[in-house]
Amino acid sequence: MISDITEQLDGATIQHGPLSNRIYVMHPGDADAHLLPEKLEHLAEKNGYTKIIAKIPESSASAFLKKGYRTEAEIPGFFKGKETALFLGLYLDPERGKTDDREEIEKIIGLTRRFVQKKKTAGTERFRFFTCHPENAERMSLLYKAVFPTYPFPIDNPEYLRQTMLAHVAYFGVECNGELIALASSEMELDEKNVEMTDFATLPSWRGHGLAAMLLQSMESTMREKGFKTAYTIARALSPGMNITFARAGYGFCGTLINNTNISGGIESMNVWYKRID
Repeated sequence: MISDITEQLDGATIQHGPLSNRIYVMHPGDADAHLLPEKLEHLAEKNGYTKIIAKIPESSASAFLKKGYRTEAEIPGFFKGKETALFLGLYLDPERGKTDDREEIEKIIGLTRRFVQKKKTAGTERFRFFTCHPENAERMSLLYKAVFPTYPFPIDNPEYLRQTMLAHVAYFGVECNGELIALASSEMELDEKNVEMTDFATLPSWRGHGLAAMLLQSMESTMREKGFKTAYTIARALSPGMNITFARAGYGFCGTLINNTNISGGIESMNVWYKRID
């Protein structure tokens, strides 16, 4: 599985590469917000990227907006439960900012409003839910490889899973009769008290059992105990299942990132959802 690289740019944590053909500012860190937009554009032009997406505090947005960035999503209370995070997008190729799927995306968002009640699950006693450990990494990588032809992070690499597990990511799994059948992760920003609920994967033969919803419930409980305030996800905009899962769990829709992420074989638009969990 091919993935892009994550590195530091003047104190900001960024991900970039030809797979998603973009730069993603994952965290601004201590980068100078007035100088960062120009440095990002220079890197993008050097590599021929067609999009920059920056997740930054609202108070740092002015320099980006002056450069032509547009707000694609916003999460209230993202930073320490207080300040809003903006997802600001800049399209170096105007075609990248267009989508023929707009009507279908809006249809799916509308569909989620019919599923605001939590789905009741049955037969949970047959499943074992657990927190993953480094010794599980090999099995985890095989499941991710089976589910995703491409992914923005190298989750099919056991060493990557072990490294992130020991750093800032909690992985959660589901077994049935000893077989690993589903996974998800909570990517934690300890200082900012927010957590991304991500990397949901269920083997095709086990879909339809509500495993993602049950995983999410377990993840929220664990993250709440750890003191996190805001949870969010970036879900495939054309995937009704995942969008409905988060809507049912009480997450609010807060924007769409157009043509943003290479996942499952192509670049797709992504919906952002959030929830206060404190």
